[in-house]
Amino acid sequence: MADPDRPQIYLITPPAFEAEVFGPELARILDAVDIACLRLALAESDEGLIARAADQCREIAHARDVPLVIERHVQLVERLGLDGVHLTDAARSVRASRKALGGDAILGSFCNASSHDGMNAGESGADYISFGPVGETDLGDGTRAEHDLFAWWSQMIELPVVAEGALDAALIERLAPVTDFFAIGPEIWRADDPLDALQALIAPLD
Repeated sequence: MADPDRPQIYLITPPAFEAEVFGPELARILDAVDIACLRLALAESDEGLIARAADQCREIAHARDVPLVIERHVQLVERLGLDGVHLTDAARSVRASRKALGGDAILGSFCNASSHDGMNAGESGADYISFGPVGETDLGDGTRAEHDLFAWWSQMIELPVVAEGALDAALIERLAPVTDFFAIGPEIWRADDPLDALQALIAPLD
């Protein structure tokens, strides 16, 4: 039986991938590691390519009872048979997205490092809040989601919280007591063996 206090793993796809390569790799990871949710996070703006990637990921994920959410594209959720959406604009579109998708869809909101935005997103109908990046990165404006934010959130707010962005094993060990999920993707896809990289990254949880 899984430890209820152990943070769950939320897998993020690469921003671009070749279906014939990524499909077997994704299946291998989902068969080896307990994944709570999969996020399709393509940089692609071509609807046809997104749809084909979503079809592949949905077939693999749903065969293993793993829900699939898509980043940003609210209008594609029902059309592509997905389980929900991960929004990246803090609380701004949560209420409208919840109205469009109904109460059963998974709706997540990335709120960078703002507890205020997180609370607003929760009040507007988000199912979870994501804060990040938690590690050092040159991407973005340099703002980091610090341990104190997760500690405060986990103590004061019941809504599940996700830690993501530039994770390493030391950060996972430190944040494990104060987060519900770790969203992992960019940290593993550049490795020769993404499954080995994932297992090494989450080893502190075992």
